Amino acid sequence: MIIGAVSDIGLRRENNQDCMFASSELDFPLFVLADGMGGHKAGDIASLMAVEGIEKFIRINMDKLTSEKNIEKIIKEAISQVNEKIYLKSLEVPEYRGMGTTITMAYIYDSKIYIGHVGDSRAYLIRNNKIKQITEDHSLVNELIKNGTITASEALNHPQKNMITRAVGTSYKINLDYYNITYEHDDKLILCSDGLTDMIDENTILKTFRRYDSRKMDEICDELVVLAKKNGGKDNITVICINLDNEVLV
Repeated sequence: MIIGAVSDIGLRRENNQDCMFASSELDFPLFVLADGMGGHKAGDIASLMAVEGIEKFIRINMDKLTSEKNIEKIIKEAISQVNEKIYLKSLEVPEYRGMGTTITMAYIYDSKIYIGHVGDSRAYLIRNNKIKQITEDHSLVNELIKNGTITASEALNHPQKNMITRAVGTSYKINLDYYNITYEHDDKLILCSDGLTDMIDENTILKTFRRYDSRKMDEICDELVVLAKKNGGKDNITVICINLDNEVLV
């Protein structure tokens, strides 16, 4: 695998509430992205707690990550555990009340991608020069699209487009989505916050990958951030790009 990862404050925010972990270890292929929410830097706290907590939990349980059943169980336990910790922290500190975060995480093992997901950050797969969104947004506008109240084009400028319906840390129990995908030769995996996807569309992401050498994941990440900022950069922008074709982490 060849890895690229970048997190940028954007042009409108005073601080970066996104947090990420992108492994550089061959035997620890874990990737986690969190987009925090909450005032008084509470979003920073929530996203950091989520990313650090998941990394620690997965490391502790590395010896168990040898089957699909166990990987699913541990990913779900990791997210559930950080959810509980963030929620309890929000009750302890008045300034943190109501804080939460999205989580989109991927663990890669034995030609498969295992994904845990809560919120409106996204995972995409590029295959055969086509891009597909793997995760489903847990957002109000996505619910409105699904029930036919608005169209996808109307959702782009909806006044509540950033309202999410699920978040880690906002209640004691969490309902998460889990995905298990077999990857193929030359597939690319993307994890990103809505600071990217609110500013540029899927076709622009795909065109950016086409323009660059597939070994230049860092350059692709940097260019995606540049494009998002050119279009307004209204939020923090975080993106992790993974070329799944190689056998070593770079």
